[in-house]
Amino acid sequence: IPDFAGPLAGILAGLEWAAANASAEWVVSVPGDCPFVPRDLAARLHAARVKEDKPLACAKSGDWRHPVAGLWPVALRADLRRALIDEGLHKIEVWTARHGVALAEWSEKPVDPFFNVNRPEDLAEAERIAAQHPAA
Repeated sequence: IPDFAGPLAGILAGLEWAAANASAEWVVSVPGDCPFVPRDLAARLHAARVKEDKPLACAKSGDWRHPVAGLWPVALRADLRRALIDEGLHKIEVWTARHGVALAEWSEKPVDPFFNVNRPEDLAEAERIAAQHPAA
């Protein structure tokens, strides 16, 4: 995908790799800057998808959606490729809305499982959280 196509290009790469190299029907994605990703992420995303009868699922904590923390069907890879290349689409939530996306919800207390580490002060906060909540 030319230029900076954003997270959707990474998701497409994962879907295409899974189609070519694995017998997987699904790919789970997570942001690389979230140190507290829940262990039950894939199971809860799948359960939300089934419960809401949607092809896609993403995570939510508190008032925030986390569209990169998602469950993606490999079968939609051609549609995603067309959206990226033919339409120049870069917004995850625009593409997922076309197909239907379920929300799997997590509490943000005592630790937001999708806390982002983007700056040195975020890293310091993540280290403090990890010391106080080793199971996170």
